[in-house]
Amino acid sequence: MTTTQPDDFDVATALTQVRERIAAAAHAVDRDPASITLVAVSKTKPAALVAKALDADQRDFGENYLQDALAKIESLADREPLWHFIGDIQSNKTRDIASSFAWVHAVDRFKIARRLSDQRPEGMAPLNLCIQVNIDGEDSKSGLAPEQVAELADQIATLDNVKLRGLMAIPAPADDPEAQRRPFAALRTLLKDLNANGHTMDTLSMGMSADLEAAIAEGATHVRVGTAIFGARTA
Repeated sequence: MTTTQPDDFDVATALTQVRERIAAAAHAVDRDPASITLVAVSKTKPAALVAKALDADQRDFGENYLQDALAKIESLADREPLWHFIGDIQSNKTRDIASSFAWVHAVDRFKIARRLSDQRPEGMAPLNLCIQVNIDGEDSKSGLAPEQVAELADQIATLDNVKLRGLMAIPAPADDPEAQRRPFAALRTLLKDLNANGHTMDTLSMGMSADLEAAIAEGATHVRVGTAIFGARTA
């Protein structure tokens, strides 16, 4: 997959526009925009564009492809961005993810969570984890069915070097704002139920370029935005 924008794409202006959308959506439901973390999804984009986002005070970046991400992490290490891994995780990638990222947004197997905990380097803060929920039951999507989440949450809570922060979902696309809100509301309710049963999770990672307003209306704490910041991708 390649980018359609040159390295001089105006990331700063795009970031300003996304931040204005986040602020407007937050104010519409009496939320503090500062309670919402913007994760700029920089997958497939060159380090030069990430650097421009850093120049515009963006600090959180999401990556799907490990090898591509590791090169950017190394080249931008002196800028100290906060890296979020948001893709599917294979067992042979857990060591690099555990040592290079602050957040992992798409855990759906205890085996992977345990490997991330075991391989987190000594002296680093616990790795923040979100469980991916297949909130719409789509066959093509990764993640657990809602009724499977409690068991995995209980298992992750026993691990030493990771911290279960919350839930993540990528609902099926919808154009109608009310239709967009329904799966986000279901994820919010699931988090509330889990916390009522002993967990202390504080994160709802949900909402992207096309539906971040609906996600914020339903309590999103992290929105993952790529296209609206870095432009479209082509295969």
